[in-house]
Amino acid sequence: MITFDEQFLADLYASWARLRRRGPVHRAVTPDGAPVWLVVGDEHVRSLAADPRLTLDRSYSRCGYTGFSLPPDLDRNLLNMDGADHRRIRRQVAAGFTPTRVDALRPEIHAAATELAMDLQGQLQDGGPVDVIAEYASPFALRVIAMILGIPTTDLPEFRGWTDELLAPSSPSAAADAVKEIYHYIRDLIEGLRSEGDDSFLGRLTRNADNDPERLSAAELASSAFLLLFAGYENTIRVIGNGLIASVDKDGCVTVLREALTDEVSSRSVIDELLRYDPPPQLAIRRFACEDIMIDDVTILRGDTVMLSWASANRDPAAHPDPDRLQLDRNPNQHLTFGHGPHACLGSTLARVELEIGLTTLLAEIPTLRLVNPARPAWRLSFRNRGVTTLPVVMSVAGSS
Repeated sequence: MITFDEQFLADLYASWARLRRRGPVHRAVTPDGAPVWLVVGDEHVRSLAADPRLTLDRSYSRCGYTGFSLPPDLDRNLLNMDGADHRRIRRQVAAGFTPTRVDALRPEIHAAATELAMDLQGQLQDGGPVDVIAEYASPFALRVIAMILGIPTTDLPEFRGWTDELLAPSSPSAAADAVKEIYHYIRDLIEGLRSEGDDSFLGRLTRNADNDPERLSAAELASSAFLLLFAGYENTIRVIGNGLIASVDKDGCVTVLREALTDEVSSRSVIDELLRYDPPPQLAIRRFACEDIMIDDVTILRGDTVMLSWASANRDPAAHPDPDRLQLDRNPNQHLTFGHGPHACLGSTLARVELEIGLTTLLAEIPTLRLVNPARPAWRLSFRNRGVTTLPVVMSVAGSS
């Protein structure tokens, strides 16, 4: 029985490899005590992610799973539904993330990255080390989310306080209070965008809601905005941190990554390899069996909970040759970090552009960036999401290694 204990989490990829060798599906218990089926190989993870016999509708749960403690308006989001409503909301939201609309954001994203990288450079010149997560990755991710949601820059300090509380709760009550504050802020923001004619993604979506026959309700608008915030903010931070650690050499430098990103043609491959190699989302959102499902000699019963491991599938040698080696020019690279099937990430195009610009700008503005003690990063111990909480960096002195 898999328990996601400290030993399992201490070396996650070795743990996933052991499970893959033993078979595609395993009995497990999550830290909250819920029994689940854990699926670990690329073939079965990919197939089940698109299998209509699995649903995100928790009313099918035999264990009475109730999900996270969210206000009702936020709880009814794309990660808790299937069927006609899911397709309708997804169509509306997807319209804001076409390649054309994402490309239009490039100059603004680059400007934010440059400003933050220059600020970080100034702090490093004053003496280091400086935490690149707190001083670059986190504010950069929030600035991009602010562009999408139309959040005024004057509100960002307060908004960052709430989002940071969600990522690292000081207490259950503080996290719940942060959710409430974000919810009320988003509802007020939507009302303001409706009257102001804001051209942000949320602004356009809000105005469409007044005229489109498939329009989103106020609750659906709020839940969609919250989901974009929560998914986009944390994952951007984690990929930047995880990517720097994955690419570091014995001297703490990331020269290979910096040089690989200077080639615009190969930068997409670089980002996809970072996403494959050490993704923040280790597991997909819980799914529930609508009917009995047979995998090899294992029967998953109707109502059972199923968790698919994106991270394990990404290291499956049957799908990715030499999977435990970071290969920045890996091609093809059909990783599953953005999911698969009807619930695949809607913002994948934006995420790739954001990560490309964020990492390229950081390493171009600070080419001598060096990680401090990269062999012992401060990993967040979570069976769901993997990432470093802090990552101290310095600038190498001219002439040093």
